[in-house]
Amino acid sequence: MTLARENLRDATPVAADRAARFAAEGLGKAFSGVPVLADVSFTLRAGEVLALLGENGAGKSTLSALIAGLLRPDGGTMRWEGRPYAPASPGEAMAAGIGLIHQEMRLLPDLSIAENVFAGRLPMRGGRVDRALMNQRARAQLQRLGLDVAPTQLVRRLRVAAQQQVEIAKALTQNARLLILDEPTAALGGAESERLFAQIEQLRGEGVSFLYISHRLEEIARIADRVIVLRDGALVARHDTARVPVSTLLRDMVGRSIERIFPPLAPPAAREVLRVEALCAARGAFRDIGFAVHAGEVLGIAGIVGAGRSELVRAIYGADRIASGRLLLEGKPQHIAGPRDAIRAGIVLVPEDRKGQGVLLDQSLARNLTLGNLDRLAPDGWLRPARLRRFAAALIARLGVKGRPEQAARALSGGNQQKMVIARWLARAPKLFILDEPTRGIDVGARAAIYHLIADLAGAGMAVIIVSSELEEVLGLSHRILVLSRGRQMGILDRAEADSVAVMRLATG
Repeated sequence: MTLARENLRDATPVAADRAARFAAEGLGKAFSGVPVLADVSFTLRAGEVLALLGENGAGKSTLSALIAGLLRPDGGTMRWEGRPYAPASPGEAMAAGIGLIHQEMRLLPDLSIAENVFAGRLPMRGGRVDRALMNQRARAQLQRLGLDVAPTQLVRRLRVAAQQQVEIAKALTQNARLLILDEPTAALGGAESERLFAQIEQLRGEGVSFLYISHRLEEIARIADRVIVLRDGALVARHDTARVPVSTLLRDMVGRSIERIFPPLAPPAAREVLRVEALCAARGAFRDIGFAVHAGEVLGIAGIVGAGRSELVRAIYGADRIASGRLLLEGKPQHIAGPRDAIRAGIVLVPEDRKGQGVLLDQSLARNLTLGNLDRLAPDGWLRPARLRRFAAALIARLGVKGRPEQAARALSGGNQQKMVIARWLARAPKLFILDEPTRGIDVGARAAIYHLIADLAGAGMAVIIVSSELEEVLGLSHRILVLSRGRQMGILDRAEADSVAVMRLATG
């Protein structure tokens, strides 16, 4: 790995900043002799939000792990509130007042929300857990974040966005003076993100500091005071204000200019692939939904979190039950009792929770690519290694996945994991391709590749449905946009009439 050092601005030694609450000087880290961080120095003041930017693999997670006690640096030093700081564990970091909210949620699904929020520090009275006090405190914190659910509810019953808010509530109840937020809004919609920003503003007023990691560059100016940028393990830029043009931040991150232009879309065909008529969810997440998708068309589904977007596409895929209504594929009524029926009919889904529902992290790329394709790879029941390797290698090359067939999926970046899931379904040449939050947690460079893949799917004649919490993404990728609000279909906008105002007017109606 070549560690970039050019274009470093404002290279004032951190020792000169005597107001710093936290200071890193010359931090370095290597794995198996390969450097992933080199000579990283920066400061963070009390009540400040410092944005940490960089592509996947730039070293952001490694740097966060060093600060939070998950890893020990190979070189350099840290200071915390004027004293040398070298945590040997996350517990030591938390005891010092530093907490980390991971991008990948680490909740205990079979415990309640309150039990997760206070895990490891349950309030006790008379030798027993004081559940009334625990639930009361958890409920108060959840309400501060705008999450109106019972603290006694099991975490596994929450959607991804709600689980993320529980992670945030857990960290905020620990009275940390420095919070490292790793992609905190990746699973949140606009309203939920604004509530989080309001909470951050309140806490920074109380002197809490934040190291804020995000791929959503548009929110940096909204929440941060300053910006630092990592590229190839080196700190390549510092900005003393967060009001920096997105184009400048992109150039800092990737070392070249990137235009955030979505690929052009060819006009769709007249041939109808999917028709949905009066569809209602079994559990009430949506009702009376009706639309059609044509060959070569990208239909976007927009709405704030809780509108029923993911539930709708899961029902089309057979992962969730429907109460009434019907689906027609190429004019023929379909009875889809589960994902197996959908796959056989030619409907595939890339789920929103990539690592929880789309990838077997500890299995090889080759094994992951066989999922959903065993009927084609092993029609006689025998999966032959040579055939598996050829199959995997062909798909990896086709989508430009940066990995080897024998490599564990866990070792891939988020963007390459997403390409792998898409590649798995491409092998089946489906009629309808559904992608739920296709770029969640993916850096800007990988996003461009995913956008072009989606355009290529439509260009090949497939019908495509995308669900995204990012309005810019829905607007940039879709021929038409279906807008949901609280489970109701508010309208379908053509590309020419769709803009952020029109979509949000319907989404909040």
